[in-house]
Amino acid sequence: MVVLATKCYVEGDARERSLQSFRSLVNNAVGELDVSVDIDIRDDDFIDCSLQGPDATAAENLLGEQWGVVPDQFETGETYVGTLDSWDDEALVLDAGRPVRIGRDQFGLGPGDPESIRTRFGLVQHMPLRFVYDDPPRLAESQQDQLYDWQRGTGRVNVNSATRAEVRATVNRAGHAQDIVTVERVGLLEQSIICTEDTDPPGLLAGIGQYLPAELLCVVPS
Repeated sequence: MVVLATKCYVEGDARERSLQSFRSLVNNAVGELDVSVDIDIRDDDFIDCSLQGPDATAAENLLGEQWGVVPDQFETGETYVGTLDSWDDEALVLDAGRPVRIGRDQFGLGPGDPESIRTRFGLVQHMPLRFVYDDPPRLAESQQDQLYDWQRGTGRVNVNSATRAEVRATVNRAGHAQDIVTVERVGLLEQSIICTEDTDPPGLLAGIGQYLPAELLCVVPS
C-alpha cells in the first residue's frame, strides 16, 4: 500500500470523474507491470493505492516517484511532497499527512510575505510542493528551481479543482485554444496552463475564469 501526495477534494460527479481520470493515469503508469491496483480516498482526501502482484513493489516505487508519497514518519534531511493547505503572515502550511510549516525565511524565493509569494508564483491551494524535512523545514531546491523556471517562461495560469482534461476542454470552450501551448499536470486536480509568447496571462485568466469553479492564479514572466 502507498499513500500518494495528491488529493481528491472535489465532491459529487466531479469526484467520480477525477477518480476515473486517476485510474487511467495509474493504468498508463503501471500497465506493463504484473500488478493489480485498488484505489481509495482517505478521510483527509489523499489517495490510497493498494497494490498486489509480483511487481507490486516496482509499481509502488513508480507511483511514488511520479506523485510523491505521504510517509508514516519523516526522516530528517529527506525530501517529501506536501500539498498547500493554508498560509498566514509567517508561513505556508503544507499537508503531508500532518501539517508542515514552511517559514518565510525558508522559501528561497526572494522577498515577500507568504501571500505575496503565493500570488507571485501561482501557488493555488492544494498544489503539491516538495520540501526538505529539517529543523526548520524548507522548500526543496528542486521546487525553488521549478517555480523560478515558471517565471522565466512565457507565462502561466495555474488552476485547482479540475483535471487536466477538464481544463483543456474549458480552454477550448472559452475560445482560447490558440492562446496556450499546453496544460501541464502538477497534481491530480492542480494544473498549469502554459501561455504562448503573445498571450497575456491575466487576460487568459479573465477569459476562462467564468467557466471554472476553481482558484486561478497567474504567473507573469519577470
